[in-house]
Amino acid sequence: MNNKESINEKEKFDYVATCLFGLEKFAADEIEALGYEKTGVIDGRVMFRGDISAVARCNIWLRYAERVYIKLGEFDALNFDALFDGTKSLAWERWIGADDMFPVKGHAIKSKLASVPDCQKIIKKAVAERLLAKHGVSRLSETGVKYQLVFFILNDRAALMIDTSGVPLHKRGYRTESADAPLRETLAAAIVKISRPREDVLLWDPFCGSGTIAIEAALMMTNTAPGLNRQFAAEQFRQINADIWREARDEAKLKQDLSVKFEAYASDIDKSCIDIASANINRAGMGKHVKAFVKDALEIKTEGRRGTIVCNPPYGERMFTREQAERLYKATGKHFETLDSWQIYILSALENLPVLYGRRPDKIRRLYNGMIKCNYYQYYKPRG
Repeated sequence: MNNKESINEKEKFDYVATCLFGLEKFAADEIEALGYEKTGVIDGRVMFRGDISAVARCNIWLRYAERVYIKLGEFDALNFDALFDGTKSLAWERWIGADDMFPVKGHAIKSKLASVPDCQKIIKKAVAERLLAKHGVSRLSETGVKYQLVFFILNDRAALMIDTSGVPLHKRGYRTESADAPLRETLAAAIVKISRPREDVLLWDPFCGSGTIAIEAALMMTNTAPGLNRQFAAEQFRQINADIWREARDEAKLKQDLSVKFEAYASDIDKSCIDIASANINRAGMGKHVKAFVKDALEIKTEGRRGTIVCNPPYGERMFTREQAERLYKATGKHFETLDSWQIYILSALENLPVLYGRRPDKIRRLYNGMIKCNYYQYYKPRG
């Protein structure tokens, strides 16, 4: 197939969606909900099969994934010769034209091929030799469309892929500026999901920072596709018909429901955070569902409403000292006990949070905030 031709819409491809550690099941569930076949899961990765529409629909819809890759192939790579030969055997010309850019990046874990720069050079050379021969040219200008090649070598087995996302999927587009220590949008969506948001229950983040948790809750409850209002690298791929992207966005707009009776509060003691959060809420189009205001977390009241607290207070890693964070948790634990039957969900890196908070959680889930190992402490019932 000439690289300028469109893909047959019924043809199946192998894909890889990456995610933060601990979010694999969330990503796998939403991939299957879109109608694609899950073929495997490892730490931080979900493998699946689908037609070419998966490129558009997964980039637009995946709430917990970081990137979506088309996997060209997989093979054993015990040495550099095997890496070169395996790479050269793949049909790169099907995607990459004689004038297209194809930079290489990747990772090697538990592999004899530990040098990432050497792997990059070998893969680049192997792809170039294949393209020169298949396109019948003497040089590759690399002035056209960018196809980012990605390799992942684990236990001496290499997977070669093309990145379809470009900018990571957690960057929805609404957060152009952030408060200190921002929570990644994909992780915020996951902790909201675990809290089981409902239309008739107020969701409140009293340490809102940039407003990410409340915004992600509103996007979820209105069934707003997180990538609806942004662009992706694969929109430049000549092989993917523009109609596929148009149809995927039309589908997302049709399924969005802004009429739901859901409300979230985003509050913080710092007015500068509220200014940032308010701008982010408006950019996300969630002003109808999220209210941002200045308030001390130790002064919030239920006012007779049913509610759920979902928060990520400072834990002395990137803001506050450890001592300040511990004092905050002690005070928070005492005050949150006054919130009647509200459920409390706290993401924190502090292992001694239950002691500081003053109560053992009903459930703990291990998650990662970037490279910071955290626990998600879940309190379902009031004390006693």
